[in-house]
Amino acid sequence: MQMGKYGRTLGIILAGGKGERLMPLTKYRAKPAVHFAAKYRIVDFALSNLINSGIFSIYVLVQFKSQSLNEHIERGWQFGGALRGRDFFVTLVPAQMWRGEHWFQGTADAVYQNLHLVTLYDADRVCIFAADHVYKMDVGQMQEYHMDKGADITVAANVVPSSEASAFGVIHVDETGRIVDFVEKPEIPPEIPGKPGFSYVSMGNYIFEREILEESLIEDARLPTSHDFGRDIIPRLVNKARIFAYDFSTNVLPGKEQSGCWREDKPYWRDVGTIKTYWQAQMDLLPYESEMTFYNPKWPIRTVSYADPPAYICPMKGYSCNVQSTLAAEGSRVLGASVVQSVLSRNCLIMAGSSVEESLIGDGVIIGENCRLRRVIVDSHSVIPSNTEIGFDPERDRERFTVDPGSGIVVIGMPKMQLRKSIDSPKGNFDWSSFS
Repeated sequence: MQMGKYGRTLGIILAGGKGERLMPLTKYRAKPAVHFAAKYRIVDFALSNLINSGIFSIYVLVQFKSQSLNEHIERGWQFGGALRGRDFFVTLVPAQMWRGEHWFQGTADAVYQNLHLVTLYDADRVCIFAADHVYKMDVGQMQEYHMDKGADITVAANVVPSSEASAFGVIHVDETGRIVDFVEKPEIPPEIPGKPGFSYVSMGNYIFEREILEESLIEDARLPTSHDFGRDIIPRLVNKARIFAYDFSTNVLPGKEQSGCWREDKPYWRDVGTIKTYWQAQMDLLPYESEMTFYNPKWPIRTVSYADPPAYICPMKGYSCNVQSTLAAEGSRVLGASVVQSVLSRNCLIMAGSSVEESLIGDGVIIGENCRLRRVIVDSHSVIPSNTEIGFDPERDRERFTVDPGSGIVVIGMPKMQLRKSIDSPKGNFDWSSFS
């Protein structure tokens, strides 16, 4: 029986989000399964944080369009051999309708429907973490804070300027860090004591003592609420339980820079819930002095490994290659093309004479010859015909693709799936939108 420094700790990752604001990237997949930074999926960050922090007993609660997420977890996140067992597992948990014939009705209901898993594991406390943000965090330091405070619940809190806090659930604390109020998107956010101009916003990551979790979920299930931790559970318990905010900015990741090989690692959190923030978060990774690094061997971001060939860059057809400030995954090829400030996912191909700037190129994408792309997201398996320009004429782009109204970023979704009939046959062009 695994008994760590903080008792029997169970990890629960909430990975059932639809991610509607990320359409069309979420047309065929759940938000936590959306690709990020060339070779990762968004869910990899939550899983890596828990594993790196010594939490090896993890349930991943899935729901909408979960097939690609299921395959990703099964391929890359399983313990093998002697380690697989009661205390070492990453297990997928779909909605099983234990509590009635309905899917998960909210984050709290998702855990409520699976309270039997907490009992079977005999947990002392439960880490409930979101799978739809990109973040690096040593959960052990939050656990230590939780224990030192004698807390019933601890909420991870990110420090943001008060002028930006109105877009989030805001945490109001006293001088000891105890939460005295929890307000959803307030017009005037409460400031942090001793930090004028700054507020705490909830990261959607919680540590619960088992007893308070069980009692609060059972009570919430009987009430006409949205069954959400941030909207319902935490606000209702503020005056009844010891709830503390953990200041995420105090988190320290291990490892120091050696011989200029990688930068000092820092705690990092980004909301990637919209096309603009999803694109911007990846652009932020491309400068050498970015706020997050993937090159810290003491805090790796883990993911599935594939038997793909190395990335390849080569002049072609009289064109030289120019690749700068770019993340390139295995199997990606740049043949006589220019790629600047972009992300190239596995097995994509950019052909001679083409130019790609500030763009995210998905798995298996083919960009033909003499194309020009600027500020474009191309989802997996798409083919861009030769001599195509995208990102330069907004009106024409809107006729052909999805253009994000807030940023002007062009999004090309995955192509329609084809039946085995000839593509030229009307019966071969089956509209799968009813299944999305």
